[in-house]
Amino acid sequence: MNKNPEVDAFLAKKAHPMNAEIQKVREIILKVHPGIEETIKWSSPTFMYKGNMASYFMNAKKHVSLMFHKGAYIKDKTGLLEGDGKEGRTAKFANMGEIKKRKKDLETVVREWINLQDTE
Repeated sequence: MNKNPEVDAFLAKKAHPMNAEIQKVREIILKVHPGIEETIKWSSPTFMYKGNMASYFMNAKKHVSLMFHKGAYIKDKTGLLEGDGKEGRTAKFANMGEIKKRKKDLETVVREWINLQDTE
């Protein structure tokens, strides 16, 4: 798992009220593929795989909000991604129970991003 110490420090300093949930989503995403990396971009932890995959929306305080920058191009058969923007889609998790319940859906969406990037 490619945990970036810069992201660890950012999250510790931010002291977000849903830090445990953010960490769980982070862990799930990073375990999907060894090529997934993370960085701080746009003042937010961002996941990368052959481009910007997704960033946390850190201003959300009552749920974990993860914006997939090109989510409209991901074939999401799980229904996890929300929105109808030109490119972006959002995955939201209200609590740890929902994260655990939707773990497979999140992994599927991340794998679809990887497949999309690997075929380009």
